[in-house]
Amino acid sequence: MPKMTVGLAMTLLIIGNVIAVFSDALIKTLSEDAAVYQFVFFRQLTAVLLLIPFCLKSSRESLVNGLKWHAVRGHIWLLGAIFMVYSINSMPLATANAIFYAAPLIMLPMAMLWFQEKLTIPSITAGVLGFVGVLIVVRPTEIDWAAMAALVVAFTLAANNLLIRKLPKHQTVFQTLLLTNLVGMPASLGLTIWEGKPWDFAPLLTAAGSTLFILIYAGFCVMAYRSGEASKIASAEYSGLIGAVVVGLIWFDEIPDLGMAIGTAFIIIPLLWLAKVEAKNKRLAAQANAQQASTEQDGNNVLVKPVLATSTTGA
Repeated sequence: MPKMTVGLAMTLLIIGNVIAVFSDALIKTLSEDAAVYQFVFFRQLTAVLLLIPFCLKSSRESLVNGLKWHAVRGHIWLLGAIFMVYSINSMPLATANAIFYAAPLIMLPMAMLWFQEKLTIPSITAGVLGFVGVLIVVRPTEIDWAAMAALVVAFTLAANNLLIRKLPKHQTVFQTLLLTNLVGMPASLGLTIWEGKPWDFAPLLTAAGSTLFILIYAGFCVMAYRSGEASKIASAEYSGLIGAVVVGLIWFDEIPDLGMAIGTAFIIIPLLWLAKVEAKNKRLAAQANAQQASTEQDGNNVLVKPVLATSTTGA
């Protein structure tokens, strides 16, 4: 996959996060007595069915490569999907999403530890300010099990996005998403059987819609994090909070207040600033490289003349 600019990678993440909110909204429409593991299994099943047509021409070798890392990501994804259903059904949509968006901040130290990425002052600043915005939105008075479940989701999102780097570069986005869901299906089926609830296919359409939206989000994440440094683009994940506020207002009558507006400003403004800083740094680096190349070329031209003159004198 060609290397994309930081701005383009961040744009993909912004679009993906806004789309992902609709997946969360569909999950929130589930009844309180819905079978959680069964619903998660339906999501994986519909994901595989949606993706298979795009992978029919794939060779066995292209799918088998990197299967270990697909298995790791697939089971992390499964864990996050389960806790996501619990947290979304127990909290306001915007509040749950605000906790999910701790993921970009979690990614910063993870990227440093796992991939030795250097944390720049702008990326750290944007991440910290974004997390402050999340805290302003949530205004936590106590930590309950629903908030802890949402935090688990944030950790799984962070880990999954970073582990994209371990996947084979030649695999397409469709292949990556297919394998991520396929390898987790035996575990989710086992959990469904262990859950012991009667099979209910009524939520299947809801699962399919939720899957479609989350696949679009996951596909954009694969493209963005495979092509850009995680510490530079992770703050773009915060943008989906705007979508959560709008969808929560229209769909679930969750009225935002002044705190939500202030928190959103803390999230979005550092995003725009970070993109501007990275674009400036890229221009300066390109100018420096061009100047260095020009200097080296001039140096080579100067060195040629004395050698020729000495050789002529010696003759």
